[in-house]
Amino acid sequence: MLLGVLNAIPAAAEAQQPVAQSSMGILQGYLGVFAIAFLVTVLITPLVRRLAISNGIVDHPDEARKQHKMPIAYLGGVAVYVGIMAGIMYSYFADSVPGLIQYHEIGSENLTDGVFTPQVPPWIALGMTIIVVVGLIDDIKGVSARVKLGGQLMAAAALAIGDVGVNVAEGLLRPTLGRLLNNPELVYEIPLPMDIPGFGTSMELDFIYWSGTVVIAVFVLGATNASNFIDGLDGLLTGVTSIAMIGFLFIAAGMALADNGPLDGPRIIIGLAILGACMGFLPHNFNPAAIFLGDTGSLLLGYCSALMILSLGDTGQTSLVFAGLIIYSIPIIDTMLAIIRRKLAGKKMSDPDAEHLHHMLKRSFGVKGAVFALYGIGMVFCVLGVLLSQFQARSIYVLVLIVGFYIGVYAIKIARRSQHEAQMSTSPGNDDA
Repeated sequence: MLLGVLNAIPAAAEAQQPVAQSSMGILQGYLGVFAIAFLVTVLITPLVRRLAISNGIVDHPDEARKQHKMPIAYLGGVAVYVGIMAGIMYSYFADSVPGLIQYHEIGSENLTDGVFTPQVPPWIALGMTIIVVVGLIDDIKGVSARVKLGGQLMAAAALAIGDVGVNVAEGLLRPTLGRLLNNPELVYEIPLPMDIPGFGTSMELDFIYWSGTVVIAVFVLGATNASNFIDGLDGLLTGVTSIAMIGFLFIAAGMALADNGPLDGPRIIIGLAILGACMGFLPHNFNPAAIFLGDTGSLLLGYCSALMILSLGDTGQTSLVFAGLIIYSIPIIDTMLAIIRRKLAGKKMSDPDAEHLHHMLKRSFGVKGAVFALYGIGMVFCVLGVLLSQFQARSIYVLVLIVGFYIGVYAIKIARRSQHEAQMSTSPGNDDA
């Protein structure tokens, strides 16, 4: 008995050591996070659905823009949030319970005080929580656009405070503006009119840091609203986000293999937690949906997408941020088209319409056909983004440009044709009376 215990000690110690492996091997070591997020979400979603129905938090049919014929429960975003948090909490327990996660090997330069700290920064969890609270209040009672905007900016500030994404513009600014101004660091001393406690007679201005905070705010605001725009068909946003997360994780695994920086571990944990939660929610959300994400879920998934894209530029590799934006192209293209379309029609951005990409495809292929078509387009952009992260080829940029413009021009053409037909049908000359 004693001999068996002594023999097991080296094996247990070996299991706690980081494993050197390929990109896929690195992801495999963290798969427990995905499993926990998936299981928690797939099991808790029916409970959340019952809670929503019992409290009357449902989405009522709208013949003009919604395809369902009976009220559908909201609050699906709560289930996704709980699943993501479960995956993150699982990673926290991994330090005290050997074998839960097989961490990848890292270089000494990425150790903090000689210790590997793979935990997800609490500021990220705080930002997610702020977004969910704002979305939940909106789903239950409704909030003004200003309150929603304020919540999104607070969630963006949480990332900036935690230094997540503040170096996102470094790879673009240092070689261009830094060289032009003959100041590669882009740090300036600003004299103050008096001696101010805490600052002295001057204040340091880090142009890269403050540019990064602006980019964080723009990304969070853009992604949360872009994801909200495409959440118009059963399973669409959940599936598109899942596909995007797979692309982000491929890039994240490559960065971890190259020992890119301190966010290598947390980036993979977050991506797997989000992917697991989305995959766990998708069976309940796919057509015919039993529950919707609601604003809680659409804002949360948009925030998560922005977070993953920003994290790719944590060490100043702006090119990887561009790769992440390409992976996230469907919501971006749809939002840009909505801006152009409503500008041409003289409408406000807040005015709803039925001319989004998914609406056009639904009229041709039905709900499931439209969703699968956008899944396919999302996979194309996902592959292009991953290829760009590996090869930095100009041909990939050109290909993305061509595909994006083809989709955009066709969508605008169809939307304008619909507007002309509507105008013609209401003109005095077409009065059949």
